[in-house]
Order: sequence, then structure tokens, then C-alpha cells
Amino acid sequence: MQTTDEKIRVYAMGGVGEIGSNMTVIELNGDIFIVDAGLMHPKDEMLGVDSVIPDTTYLEQNKDRIKAIFLTHAHQAHIGGLPYLIRKIKAPVYGTLFTLQLLELIFKEAQMTKKPMMVTIDPNKDVTIGGHRISFFKTNHSVPDSIGIAFHTSQGAVVHTGDFKFDYTPVDGVKFDLSKLARIGDEGVLCLLSDSKNADRPGNTPSESVIGPRLEDYFYFAEGRVITALYASNIHRIQQVINAAVQTNRKIALDGRYLERIIGLASKLGYLHIPKNAFINLDKIDKRPDREICIISAGQTGDPMSPLMRISAHTHKRISAKANDLFIYASSATPADEKDVTKAIDALMRLGVTVVYGDDVHVSGHASQEDLKLMIELVRPKYLIPIHGEFRLLKAHMDIAASTGMPLHHIFLLDKGDVVEFSDGVARETEKVPAGQVLVDGLGVGDVGNIVLRDRRLLAEDGTLIVVVTIGKQSKKILSGPEIITRGFVYVRESEALIEDAIRIVREVLSKSLTQNVSEWSSLKNGIRDSLNRYLYEKTKRRPMILPIIMEI
Repeated sequence: MQTTDEKIRVYAMGGVGEIGSNMTVIELNGDIFIVDAGLMHPKDEMLGVDSVIPDTTYLEQNKDRIKAIFLTHAHQAHIGGLPYLIRKIKAPVYGTLFTLQLLELIFKEAQMTKKPMMVTIDPNKDVTIGGHRISFFKTNHSVPDSIGIAFHTSQGAVVHTGDFKFDYTPVDGVKFDLSKLARIGDEGVLCLLSDSKNADRPGNTPSESVIGPRLEDYFYFAEGRVITALYASNIHRIQQVINAAVQTNRKIALDGRYLERIIGLASKLGYLHIPKNAFINLDKIDKRPDREICIISAGQTGDPMSPLMRISAHTHKRISAKANDLFIYASSATPADEKDVTKAIDALMRLGVTVVYGDDVHVSGHASQEDLKLMIELVRPKYLIPIHGEFRLLKAHMDIAASTGMPLHHIFLLDKGDVVEFSDGVARETEKVPAGQVLVDGLGVGDVGNIVLRDRRLLAEDGTLIVVVTIGKQSKKILSGPEIITRGFVYVRESEALIEDAIRIVREVLSKSLTQNVSEWSSLKNGIRDSLNRYLYEKTKRRPMILPIIMEI
């Protein structure tokens, strides 16, 4: 039951100061509600890491207080971390139909045997959990069934927008529920947690429907095959590609198992409308004229970059680029991927492929500056917490809010774990909760840390040098070796003098240590490392990883 002196706490475990790993936590009188549980693609320096998820140690320690997990939409950056979270806590998961169906696919890929209770959200109906009323409102985004969430309290509502844009002519006809959002604003909003991904972009974000006519033009004038790379979850974009293919009498072939599953799911649920006999097996495309073929492609995780990279590098098993192909990269490149995308497009163009990319075939699913102002005016929050973006984007969102007249001391720029507490309608920052990142590498979750990454960087930059030597247990003399093996450091045949000098240094270090009765392996190994490090850096200005292996017989 709500009371006027209830304590409200808001903090982000991920998604602030970064793109991805979105996870926000709302505490109402000690009851914990989690909004989204996403993952993030690793940065360049995270060598070998598959994905990054929020550190949920604090939530695990307080799992008895967790009442529910709410999902705003079906992107990996918002639901991809759930398989890891659900293994550690038990809580019902609330999401719209498409979001939960896609989550089932993710659970299946993760081979999860124990699944949480999943509750389908009807955006027109409120739910009450632990005496707290929670309502929902439809939003527009680049995936169907996206919603925002309002937690109603005696101090006013805490509104979480999810990722959103205002699309007045959506492809699927489902419009942003502006009237409901305005009603929530009329009832009084204590705090708005709002998407910041496009806070640095002026103007309004265009409607997704502007892409359709452009695609049809490109399809019509294309002399050969049309290959489109896009996100598998962007159902509205896929629908427009299908429409363009049908309009220009092209058969559609799908490239990507995950893409096939999502299209099958979306079609079954009525989110995609596909005419009969529109598809053709990818293996049969060579039996038809190129002008009658359209290929829709996405990677193993539903990304557009993988097929682009593989086709441009001639490593795709089933698609080889042809000079008369039209390649449409119907997506945006993240800052981390921009360089690789540019190189791949360059490589395709060298082959004579026509490549179309950028704003002509892509519009964002996130609100730009004027849209963010409209959100603030509709909701009229007392406080604002920008979420979902790097710090520069959170700061840009703060400036936008300030331009609408919101006092700066009513806007909080949070880092992971920063807590804003509300009491009697007044906000203050309080003691942080533990937060951070967990790296996922293969089946290992959290077993790759800074030391492992440092070693991987060292191996990637300067290679490794292994020293093997055998010592007599009784005689304390070198019986064989030292032998030096290198990988990624120098080309041995051209560096024989360097290797011989290194062997001599190792022999001298060991002889000196053994003469002084130093037989501790750690001391011997450290002596070898230190001496070789100094010598090799002096000669090569490189610092390879040195691994001494001492055997005693």
C-alpha cells in the first residue's frame, strides 16, 4: 500500500555512459523493479570478448526484494542479458507479445532449461504488484511492440520511456499513445527517465515509412541482384524491403538462421505481411535471372555487419558478390564499427558493386532533440534522469531540458551505480550501489578481467616469447636448453643473433642464481623475465609476453 512518506530510489546498472547493457532499477519502499536487462557489444580493446553485461551482484544480494523485471522492447541491448540474470535471480518477466516471443528464441539459443514466469503486457491495462500500480504506453521504435512504463507513487509517477521516437505515419499503423502519456503527465510526474541516444541530433527523427519509396526506386533501377543487410529485429524495415521486392517482381531469399527464425515468428504473429510464393531458397537463386532476385541478410546475432564483412572479404559460404549487384546497407554503423563498415563498403565498390548506405536507406529509431523537447512538454516532469547513451549524449539531453526551462539542479547525470532518492517529492543523490561490467567470453561469464585483457593486449601487440629450460634437481645445473620459442614477436630466421643473445642472457641469469643457491622457481622466472625484458626492449622497443618454463629432473 502506498504512503505519502514512501522512499523511492532510482539507479542504473548499465546503459549510462555507454551504448548498450541497458538496465535501470526502480525501488519503491524497498521493492525492486528492474527495467530491461541488456548486453553490449565489446569495445575494440576487449580482445576475444563476446559481449558485456551489467554486474548484478547487488541485485543478487537483494534478490528477495525483486518483484518483477519489465522489458520495454526486444532489442539485444535491452533483453540480451536476461539469460545470465535469470540464472541468478527468480522474478517474473513482463513484456509485450513480440518481446516475449523473441526472448523465447534467446532462451532457446542459450539452452536454458529453467525459464522464468513470463507475463504478457497489454499496454491498455495496468498491473498492480506488491501494492504498486504500474501502467504502460505504446511507443514507436525500430522493433514492434515497444512500450514505455510508468510507476505510480504518492509523490508522482516515475516514467521510463524505453527507446522511442515519435512516428506519425508508422509502417505497421501502431502510433505512439500520446494521449495516454499526456494523461500521465496531467496526473503529475515526479521523474522522467528518457532515451538519450540521439540527443546530439537537431530536429525531429523522420518516420520509418519514408524509407519504403526510396527502396522501391533503388530496386526498380537495379540491373542485377539486390542484397540488403539489416538488423533482423527491424521488422518494419524488413516489411518495406519485402514490399519493394514484390513491387519489382523479385523473389526473396533469406540469408541467416536467426533472420529466418525472426521473420517466421513475426509472420506467424501478424507483425509481417508476406504475399504467397514471395520467397525462394537461397541455394536456388542462380537458377533465376539476377534482376529477379532480392537477398535479405543478417548475421548470427541478427546484425547487418557480419554479412557485409563476409561478402566483401569473399568468405561468405553462399553469396559471392557480382559486379552488377546492388548492396543496400540499411542500418547505421556504431562508432566502434564505423571503420570496419567503411573498409567493407570500399572493398565491395572495388569489385564494381553499387553500394547504398547512410540516411537515404536508414532512419533512426531514437528521438532527436525536438522529439526530446516534446517528451518533456508532454510529461512535464519535476526531475529528469537522461538514460541510454554515452556521457556526451546524457549531457546533450540535459542541455535540451534546460532549454525548456527545467532547473539544472533537477537534472541528474548518472554513472553506473549512482542512486537518486526521492522523499516527500524532493530528490537527492545518496550512497552508490556496487555496479560495473561483466565480460562474457564463450561459456565463461565474469572470468575475464582486466589482467586477462592486459595479457591479451600484450599478446596482440608484441607477441610472446617462451623460454624452456631443464635443471638437475640434485646437481643444480642446466641439463638442457635454454630453448626459446617465439610467436608474433620476431621472424626467427631473420633474428638469429637476437635469439642467441637472449639464450645467453637466460643462461647467465640461471647460472648466477643457481651458484647463489637460489632455487625458488618464482625467483628464477622473475630473474629471466626482468633480464630479457630489458634486453629485448633495448634492441626492439617491444615488450613481448615472456613465459619461462622451468623443468626439474
